[in-house]
Amino acid sequence: MIALQDVLVQYNERVILDIPELQFAEGKRYGLIGENGSGKTTLLRLLAGTLSPTRGQVTRMGADGMGYMPQNPYAFSFSVLRNVEMALDGEAERETAAREALHRVGMDELAHASGSKLSGGEAQRMAFARMIAKPRRLLLLDEPTSSTDIKGTDLIEATLLDYLQANGCTLIFSTHSPAQALRLAEEVIFLDQGRIVEQGPAKSILEVPQNERTQLFLAHWRI
Repeated sequence: MIALQDVLVQYNERVILDIPELQFAEGKRYGLIGENGSGKTTLLRLLAGTLSPTRGQVTRMGADGMGYMPQNPYAFSFSVLRNVEMALDGEAERETAAREALHRVGMDELAHASGSKLSGGEAQRMAFARMIAKPRRLLLLDEPTSSTDIKGTDLIEATLLDYLQANGCTLIFSTHSPAQALRLAEEVIFLDQGRIVEQGPAKSILEVPQNERTQLFLAHWRI
């Protein structure tokens, strides 16, 4: 069970996140949408354990079964291959698994390039390869395609859906794109000023939103 109970995150007098109750079902795909500053990244950081709430309880999955990919992923100066192998330290055949993950995101030819010299989109694909290099029970992805072009976005989305089906993995991701949320999520959570404004099946929320704030947000996008 992944859950938040009476959670508040506050910096000085500013409320960043205020969630009375929220639960995530195992094996389901959740999309977090909302404007900048709505609380999407903060929620993911709480679930990843990189941030503690000001108040309340977060029941999260153990780190061994979880993968967390921040919006600005880590890209170290050693090779792209070694960057991916970091997720596999101590495991047999780690180079083979890392190369397979890079192949799935179209980065075979960059395996020996420096990770710190990649473009923003390439760094995101490398970080995503690091996430899928081994089976996980939970993926937390913060804007996983924000720097990729259309081809890179399509590749990550297709690979992600294949990975989720193969591993029965729970997915919680943030996105500014309602179209992406519709493609990837089963359930959508719309956040506004740190609060959950609307939540439900992706198709219902994104095509027939009931809340005025959700309607205003979606009016700027064509799905």
